[in-house]
Amino acid sequence: MTNREQEIFDLIKKNPMISQNEIGELLGITRSSVAVHITNLIKKGKILGKGYVVKENPYVTVIGGVNIDIHGIPKNRLIPGDSNIGIVKMSLGGVGRNIGENLVRLGIDTKLISVLGDDIYGSKILEESDEMGLDMKDCLILKGESTSTYLAVLDETHDMSVAISSMDIYERMTVEFIKEKKHVIDNSEICILDTNIPVNVIEYLLSNHRNTDFFLDTVSTAKAKKVKNLLGSINTLKTNRIESEAVTGIEINCEDGLKRNFEYLLNKGIKRVFITFGKKGVFYSEGSGMKHVAANNINPVNTTGAGDAFMAALVYSHINNKNINESAAIATAASVIALSHENTINPNMSVESINSKVKELKLC
Repeated sequence: MTNREQEIFDLIKKNPMISQNEIGELLGITRSSVAVHITNLIKKGKILGKGYVVKENPYVTVIGGVNIDIHGIPKNRLIPGDSNIGIVKMSLGGVGRNIGENLVRLGIDTKLISVLGDDIYGSKILEESDEMGLDMKDCLILKGESTSTYLAVLDETHDMSVAISSMDIYERMTVEFIKEKKHVIDNSEICILDTNIPVNVIEYLLSNHRNTDFFLDTVSTAKAKKVKNLLGSINTLKTNRIESEAVTGIEINCEDGLKRNFEYLLNKGIKRVFITFGKKGVFYSEGSGMKHVAANNINPVNTTGAGDAFMAALVYSHINNKNINESAAIATAASVIALSHENTINPNMSVESINSKVKELKLC
C-alpha cells in the first residue's frame, strides 16, 4: 500500500461506516481522490467492496485492565505493621494487558481495548505495547486522568501478602464507547473479558455479540460478583476457588462442594470451566465429569502473573483446536513458566517453552 492508501485503510478500520467525504475532510483531499484510492484498495484485496469491510488477519480481542504494577518484596520474613527492608519494582500490568502480552508471545495477533490516562504511565504502556506488537489503537485515552495503578506487597516466599488497586478509571468505559468497537469485537476469533470493566459493559457485550466466543477471567472475589447473573453467554470461564464461591454462593470445602460449583456454572450455560487452586493445580470440566491436573515440586519466584498466562494459554489452545485435557495441560505449563520468573510476564514465554514444559512435567 502507498502511504495515502494506508491512511485511508486505517480510517476505515477504525470506522467502517465512514463516508468518502469524511475521509477527504480528515486527510485534506478531494472525495474523488478518496474514491480512486479505495478502488485501488479493493483491487489489492485490502477491503472487500461496498461497506468497506476490511480484510484482516485472524486476531483475538481482550477487553480489560491495564495498569502500572508496583511490587514490594522483603529481603527477610515479612513483618506486618513494620517497615521492611527490601526492594520495590515497577512494571506494566493489568489482567487484560498481561493476557494480551502473553498471547503475543504465543504468536497470536491481539487487540487490547482498555482505558488509560494521558499521563506518563499511559504513554509508557502504549509505547511498550507498540514495540511488542500488542495493538492498543482502540483504547480510550482520557485527558487529565491517571492510569490505573496496582500496588502489591509480597511475602518472603514471593506470594502476595496484601495489595491495593486504584482502578476507578475503568468506570469511564461506557457502553457507548464499546458500541464504537462493534466491528473489532465481531471480527475476533475470541473475545476475552476481565471483570475490571463495568458490569453494564460486560452485560452489553454478552447480550449483543451472540456469535462471539467469550472467555472470562473473574479477577477477584469482589469483581467476580459482577457476573453472577451473566454466565449464560460465556464459552470458557477461568476462575479460582474463592472467586468461584463468590459467583455461585457454594463453598468449596470438600470434593462435593467443588462438584456442585461445576454443576452450577455448567448448568448456567458455560461450555468449559477451569477452577485453579494454586499449588494444588486446576480442576476443570466441560460437563463430562470433573478432571484435575497439577505441576508438582514447583518453587515460585513470583505468583502475580500465573493466572494471566493460564488464560492466554487456554485461548491459544482453543484457537489450535486442543481438547480440554490438552488445554488444561498447556495452560498449567504456561502458568509454571510464569511462576519461574521475577517479572509478571516471563520473557521466555513461547509455544516452544510451553510444549517443553508439558513434556518435562508429564502433564499429558
